[in-house]
Amino acid sequence: MHPSWTAQLKKRLNRLRQADQLPRVAVVGFGNELNGDDAAGIVFARALATRLAGQTRLLVIDAGIAPENQTGPLRDFGPDLVLFVDAVHMAEEPGTVRLLDWQDTTGLSASTHTLPPYVIAKYLTAEIGCEVALLGIQPFSNQINTLVSPLMQQIVNATVQTLIGVLTDSQ
Repeated sequence: MHPSWTAQLKKRLNRLRQADQLPRVAVVGFGNELNGDDAAGIVFARALATRLAGQTRLLVIDAGIAPENQTGPLRDFGPDLVLFVDAVHMAEEPGTVRLLDWQDTTGLSASTHTLPPYVIAKYLTAEIGCEVALLGIQPFSNQINTLVSPLMQQIVNATVQTLIGVLTDSQ
């Protein structure tokens, strides 16, 4: 049994808080829109961006299949935490959401990306000095030339709402 991703994230955000300063958080969603539920990270980023527009301590990026192309905006923003969001094969029940440390992602399936998330995370921790975590969502289906499944859409919407609660509770 894994601790809840919300409890893990709250603990991390509280640790990153400095005096009365909230941590700066960048949420980077990625995946492939042409592979069904693999687009979960993209759908997540788009939904979060529309709901939390204008937050100065939050950056939301839809990175598509090439999150490494977003290192410039991440460097400019200077986050304390980069939270990758992606559909990840974790050998869990479909729809399972887990918060993973980037060091634990080397064996996870991410074949639709140009670079594996842990390579980008290693670069970001060295270059920016930030923490990196992956919010992984176990896909239902990654069929080529299909849209995100209705079940994954429901999981993404619920997870976005939960993350908004975690981020606003931390203020």
